Amino acid sequence: MPYPTQRPRRLRRTATWRRMVRETRLAVDDLVYPLFVVPGEDVRTEVKSMPGVYQMSIDRLVREAVEVHGLGIPAVILFGIPEHKDAEGSGGYAPDGIVPRAIRAIKSEVPDLQVWADVCLCEYTDHGHCGLLTAAGEVDNDATLPLLAAAAVAYAGAGADAVAPSDMMDGRIGAVRAALDDDGLSQVPIVSYAAKYASAFYGPFRDAAESAPAFGDRRAYQMDPANAVEALREVALDLEEGADVVMVKPAGPYLDVLRQVRDAVDVPVAAYQVSGEYSLIQAAAANGWVDGRRVALESLVGIRRAGADLILTYFAKDVARWLAEGSTE
Repeated sequence: MPYPTQRPRRLRRTATWRRMVRETRLAVDDLVYPLFVVPGEDVRTEVKSMPGVYQMSIDRLVREAVEVHGLGIPAVILFGIPEHKDAEGSGGYAPDGIVPRAIRAIKSEVPDLQVWADVCLCEYTDHGHCGLLTAAGEVDNDATLPLLAAAAVAYAGAGADAVAPSDMMDGRIGAVRAALDDDGLSQVPIVSYAAKYASAFYGPFRDAAESAPAFGDRRAYQMDPANAVEALREVALDLEEGADVVMVKPAGPYLDVLRQVRDAVDVPVAAYQVSGEYSLIQAAAANGWVDGRRVALESLVGIRRAGADLILTYFAKDVARWLAEGSTE
């Protein structure tokens, strides 16, 4: 029956009612916190374009990991900046590279904190692209695969709880799965950046990871923002090759893609609320244009509502504190 018998507002009148009938819930167990590790000692340098986000040396990173674990956040994902860069990105797959050393240090101090390792070469190459280059300056897909596989083995061998290939090379998941299995690491899951778009929202991340391309861009291997059906194909291929979790990146501008992926697969789905999404909210909040806390929470609830089981977000520590205080709206 219509109004006045039907009054949906009855169940919105109080915070208790809203909490009791809430359809989508954000929990600390949904969160993965990105971290950036750099060479040196006692380094904690704020990323200018990402207020509250820092590049940290391993000693400071371990302290951060202890804090993250204390907040109840179950996992972090590591991005490394090496001592030196070269055309082959050798620092990305060296067994004693910056990320394997960081993994060992964190797992030694906080063994129960999950440590994921991003697998890509862009932070390690002197040209900033995600793989080896041909003589013509194009990324050589097939020649890059063994290096990505070697990186995954190095990270998993150091104790990573998951490896997360983010390079968008064709066939990379199969190459990584085969390499892990051949090295006795079949228990290590692959979290695939399955639908990763060539997005303008990555700008601040490139400051944090020092990974901006020296020339051109990544549109020849990352996805066209206009495409959604292609994302489902990428996800299906990665699952066929052995992915355990699939990811959509960025999250906020691609909620429609996230929903379609969630409806299409029967594995956990992650979404990455990327640097530009974070920095836009922080900038608007700093100028007093929005309530930063409410906007951050609303944006993350939207990502959960669209179908994400796991969310990679730079707001993770803030959200953990807000949830502990009982703040959900």
